[in-house]
Amino acid sequence: MIKNDLEQRTIDFARRVRNFVGRIPRSSAVRADGNQVIRSSGSIGANYIEAQGALSRKDFAMRIRICRKEAKETHYWLDLLEVPHSLAEDKERLMKEAVEFVRMFTAMAKKFT
Repeated sequence: MIKNDLEQRTIDFARRVRNFVGRIPRSSAVRADGNQVIRSSGSIGANYIEAQGALSRKDFAMRIRICRKEAKETHYWLDLLEVPHSLAEDKERLMKEAVEFVRMFTAMAKKFT
């Protein structure tokens, strides 16, 4: 199976988020927020894959809106994560990519509604 670029990008993003969370020193807040950001970042790609198998344009648009919602949620949880100074730049890059996903999925949703 050949993955499209956006599908691969969402997979790579989820992997980078998991790696990033694994490098943060553990605390109860990091554990809770880290689990949330891991789930939401993975949901972006999972819902995009579901959109690829949509039954109609309306179904596709709804699933793309879910992708956008999950990207917004990922940005939120990343923002809440307290990280050491040494990881701040990595956090900012991930947050920037989450915003890029929001913009892409917003444009896609508008096109199909």
